[in-house]
Amino acid sequence: MTGRHREGRPYSLVYRRVWDGPARAEAERLGQVWSEWTVFYSLSKRSFHAVASWDGPQLVMVEDATTEGVEERMREAEMARLVQAATPSPARRDSGERPSTEGTAGKRRRGGRAA
Repeated sequence: MTGRHREGRPYSLVYRRVWDGPARAEAERLGQVWSEWTVFYSLSKRSFHAVASWDGPQLVMVEDATTEGVEERMREAEMARLVQAATPSPARRDSGERPSTEGTAGKRRRGGRAA
């Protein structure tokens, strides 16, 4: 058996290559600037990804090939979150009106009387 890793050979240091170092450093910088997001760089896709760390019913993840693009997508997602939070849901609306009885003909109400 030949080669550097065969038995009996002394340990030797191997150069460790850091793939896309500047892009990974930029993703780390974005993660520090945008505290509510986790930003990373995908080597396989060669793109930036950001995952929102706020609580919500669904995972919010954005992707773009450039840092400027992923920042824009993060802004859009945050704006959509703010708009959604500001819009009252049907459960929170209290208009004081009674619910519609339309389409309830023939159904029984409490007390056993027909509508």
